[in-house]
Amino acid sequence: MLTAETLPRHELVGLHVRVADSSDPTLVGTEGEVVSETTNTLVVSVARESGRRQGSRSVRVPKAVATFEFRLDGECSEDASEFVVVEGDRLVARPARRTERTGDSRWQ
Repeated sequence: MLTAETLPRHELVGLHVRVADSSDPTLVGTEGEVVSETTNTLVVSVARESGRRQGSRSVRVPKAVATFEFRLDGECSEDASEFVVVEGDRLVARPARRTERTGDSRWQ
């Protein structure tokens, strides 16, 4: 089960995320669904705000310099109590390595 304590060990793709803080001020407030993850970045699908073009765009957010808020319940609500705050440096690792449960992983 996905909880605040176990979130860093789970698959992040598909979760709703918001960038709460970052050393790059242009990334603060970026919000959408995690569509991909690498060792050092999360790729977030963000809805376009322009009336001309419908759809979404992808924003690559460096993990190490950001603080993320993940929504656990999957509902679309702005209630901050439904978000779990995770420092991005806790997520810096290959996704497969970060989520493994055995072996020499620092994530055990």
